Amino acid sequence: MVTALVADEADAWDRAGLLPVPLLRELGAAGWLCAQVPVVSGGRGLSSAAAGEFTAHVGSLCSSLRSVMTSQGMAAWTIERFGTAEQRAAFLPRLTGGGLAAAGFSERAAGSDLSAMTTRVRRDGDSVVLDGHKVWVTAAHYADLLVLFGRYDGSGDRGEDAGAVGGGEAVAVVVPADTPGVRVTRVADPLGCRAAGHADVALDAVRVPAGHVLGGSSLPLPLLVTTALAYGRMSVAWGCVGILRGCLTAATRHAATREQFGVPLGEHQLVARHLAELYVAEQTATRVCEHASRCWDDGSPEQVVATVLAKHVSAGNAARGAATAVQVLASAAARDGHVVARAHRDAKLMEIIEGSNEMCQLMLARHLLGRTV
Repeated sequence: MVTALVADEADAWDRAGLLPVPLLRELGAAGWLCAQVPVVSGGRGLSSAAAGEFTAHVGSLCSSLRSVMTSQGMAAWTIERFGTAEQRAAFLPRLTGGGLAAAGFSERAAGSDLSAMTTRVRRDGDSVVLDGHKVWVTAAHYADLLVLFGRYDGSGDRGEDAGAVGGGEAVAVVVPADTPGVRVTRVADPLGCRAAGHADVALDAVRVPAGHVLGGSSLPLPLLVTTALAYGRMSVAWGCVGILRGCLTAATRHAATREQFGVPLGEHQLVARHLAELYVAEQTATRVCEHASRCWDDGSPEQVVATVLAKHVSAGNAARGAATAVQVLASAAARDGHVVARAHRDAKLMEIIEGSNEMCQLMLARHLLGRTV
């Protein structure tokens, strides 16, 4: 289904910086934008391994579309893990029925250090009010629902339910994108995944029912954010496998058909080395992702560190692999509109989002030193 819908349109979408909303809604209504949501909620109920292979396939076709899947999946995963039964019943069918969603964490002064988050959520009677500014929220341009993370300010609590959203920690709130006070502004000219709908989200006295606070209470910020980001890291990791597969296909085809000095390009030893290294990068990324997905599906205590490892290895391999593919194709790929040129830009962004290379390295080192990842 996805292959037929994407066809050869990815380059045009990248140039325009937009994905067709009807296509997104069609994929969403078929359960493919958040395929791990349980069948009872309208999802596909896929395992991490099956969802990962699907994500890699989409990533090989169009990283912008895969990025929308990642954001939608993070929003759905957060609702599923932290929402009450009533909230899951209210929101998840919307996300598996054609509705679009995005999850927002980062702020201007809170990127890798999300403890610096300044978005505030305060209780006011039967409502909560949000004030703040999120940046680089993938898919926010398309979203009907925004799952936003903020610090809870209990100064407005009163009455019998005063403690229901208390604790002075953090909350995740489901905010309809058309709520008064929400302003979504697209990120201009992003380096990669240009059609993924990256946007900044300003919140000016945004009022929603208190029942939109997932779980109805605050939680420790590290638990809340790490749980949501874990899904994003897995999705990005598998998406990077897709980037590598797309690059490997393009580079191998070119090296087999392009002749220089009277022989196919691939018969020159230095070019052959590039192809071999690209294959090793794809296979290595695939194996670490398969291991991480097994940890998810088995409920292994190694799940967290395996996820960080998969994201780090896959993103780094994708960035280096895409650069290698550009080297093999040379001028043939040195222009916008070529799958390898697009992959080169998209892959670099993967080394930054959902935990930069440096943050992943720090988390892996902490794991080795016996500290919490």
